[in-house]
Amino acid sequence: MKNNNHTSSIKTLFFLCLSVILFNACDNDDEQIFEKTRLFSPVLNEKLFVEGNAIIADMASFKDAIGYTLEVSRDTFKTIDYTIKSDTSYVRIDKNNIGKDLYWNIRYQVRAMALETDSQYDSKFSVLGDVRTEVFPSILNIPNKLGYDVTDVAARVTWETENSGKEVTGIKVFLPDDLGLENPLFEETIVTEEQQGLGESFVYGLEPATTYQIAIYSGSEIRGWVNYTTKVADFDPTSPGVIDLSDNEDPGAVVNAVASAADGDIILVKRGVFYDGPSGGIDKSITIRAAYGFGEQKARLLFSGNFDLVSGANIDHLRFIDLECRGTDWSGKYVINASQPGTLNELSFDNCYITNFRGIGRIKTDGVTLNNFNINNSVVDSIGSYGVFTQDKSGSVLNNIKFTKSTFNHTIYFLASKNNSESLIIEDCTLANINEAGKGRHLLRWRESGQDNITNGITIKNTIIGLGWDKANNGNTDIRGIDGLENTIFSTANNYTVSDFNWYANATTGEPIDPIVDLPIGNANVSQSDLWVDAENNDFNFKDSSFPGKYDTGDPRWRVKL
Repeated sequence: MKNNNHTSSIKTLFFLCLSVILFNACDNDDEQIFEKTRLFSPVLNEKLFVEGNAIIADMASFKDAIGYTLEVSRDTFKTIDYTIKSDTSYVRIDKNNIGKDLYWNIRYQVRAMALETDSQYDSKFSVLGDVRTEVFPSILNIPNKLGYDVTDVAARVTWETENSGKEVTGIKVFLPDDLGLENPLFEETIVTEEQQGLGESFVYGLEPATTYQIAIYSGSEIRGWVNYTTKVADFDPTSPGVIDLSDNEDPGAVVNAVASAADGDIILVKRGVFYDGPSGGIDKSITIRAAYGFGEQKARLLFSGNFDLVSGANIDHLRFIDLECRGTDWSGKYVINASQPGTLNELSFDNCYITNFRGIGRIKTDGVTLNNFNINNSVVDSIGSYGVFTQDKSGSVLNNIKFTKSTFNHTIYFLASKNNSESLIIEDCTLANINEAGKGRHLLRWRESGQDNITNGITIKNTIIGLGWDKANNGNTDIRGIDGLENTIFSTANNYTVSDFNWYANATTGEPIDPIVDLPIGNANVSQSDLWVDAENNDFNFKDSSFPGKYDTGDPRWRVKL
């Protein structure tokens, strides 16, 4: 018994010692586990938001933080515009803590770190996000996006006059990077009493093809500002080869000028004036274009006849720029109707409104070569049974067709040819009510057997296609795609069709007849009537703000600007 007790005592002492050792070891481990570290990086209770030109950062509050450092940037922290120290987690970034106002309508990035008493434990920076300040509450109108409010050297400035408060007294001009509007380029333009009543004044002495910020003031109080970009330099009316009609309102002036022009001459016409459209045979290059000026109304050519070729003519170009070209009726009028053999290298329309023709162009005899047919930055509306262009003879050729940044609406036919072509490009365009529906008419009809292809292919890119034209008003809006073109390669990218788009189909089987298989069907996910504001009247601004292609498809004049 005595020996057993002694053994028991030794065991007890051993376990007591072991417990002390283990306890100390655990205590040391606890010190290592709970060693002091950096504060957590700040996080937001809600996303950054703005009030006017102030940014609000509402961060989660950390109990061990004695404050916060915020940095504000406009170039993703390549440079820092402002550094702010705050003892609260709710920070309003404005003149009170940075010494000056943030810029209006500018995107900023914000990041923050939490501060500890001992700076070695400050958190790392965390990016809180980016946000754009609001647009200044302005009475100034945004300049017309089609360029009617600028010339090459001047700008028309307009503003709201009803319930707008103080009268506008002056206008100043700044460079585009002078975001604080601190260094005007010219003396202030004084607004007259008459101009105050009209809500319109003008700034002169600008440079061509240059962007400016133009601001209006009531005394020293700024009332708004906006960017203007002037046009490229206009033609000098006194230059050789320019026939200046910019002060001539005689309806017959253009006809007379075409008759007297030399090869390559430019005929400069006055905006807002109706001129008789030229007609008859032509054997020389001509450009008809509007002189720069203010106001929406283009110079207008009223075609009661059409151009033709002089037999055997070899012409480099026939160009129409910044014009309204209008037929007197759409049952028989064209811009050009080639009934004589010859060559025209280029027929082009730039920034035009083209309407009420049986066809814009037609080739109606053998022996005609048209190398390039271009429509750019234009609106085409109400075109009859010969479409945008019809090449109607197997012994003639329309080689290259290029439609860019344009809108096409209400056409009975679109394009047709009886011979091979080299290329067709449709890029950045809006098409609606294209081809009379229910008639089995083809959008692209290359219809002469054995010579019915486009050898270098068809490109359709960044384009929106709506419905066929329900001209009979019977609810049929199907489109028939192609005739011929069996060996033509299609290249398509970033295109949309409306959700109620359908290819013309076999009445029995329901299978599409002659579709363009490379085009998506209905991927706009919205109907034509819901996609655009008023397609019937050429208002293709987007009604549906959720449309995914609103920034980068269709005619750019209708796109939403970032």
